[in-house]
Amino acid sequence: MSQLPGLGKYNIIGFVTIVDVPRAKDFYQNTLGLRLILEEPPFALVFEANGIMLRLGMAKERPPAHGTVLGWQVPEITATVKSLAQAGVRFERYEGMDQDESGIWTSPTGAKVAWFKDPDGNTLSISEHPELKR
Repeated sequence: MSQLPGLGKYNIIGFVTIVDVPRAKDFYQNTLGLRLILEEPPFALVFEANGIMLRLGMAKERPPAHGTVLGWQVPEITATVKSLAQAGVRFERYEGMDQDESGIWTSPTGAKVAWFKDPDGNTLSISEHPELKR
């Protein structure tokens, strides 16, 4: 059986739709600390996130999105939540989710997740995965 070429060895590119370009640029660059590498109006703002390309596609309206569209795996979620909250990020609370006072939910596997929205209402997350630590 021949080995399929696959995509596992290549970097992934993230795509998020934005409408309010100046607010999104400020949020992703100054609040989240991502490096803006290219502006391609009227198509996209391109950021670098730890070696991964993130393209914020410019649109007239944001298509409906269900669930989280983009997330970051972080080593210490509590410290990251605190840092982002100090930068002005407001964490979401969801009915029926047993979230702590900071908005962090612990999954049955022990992973911890907190959600927030960007200026266009896209749901983003940060998560800590003890089961993936080596």
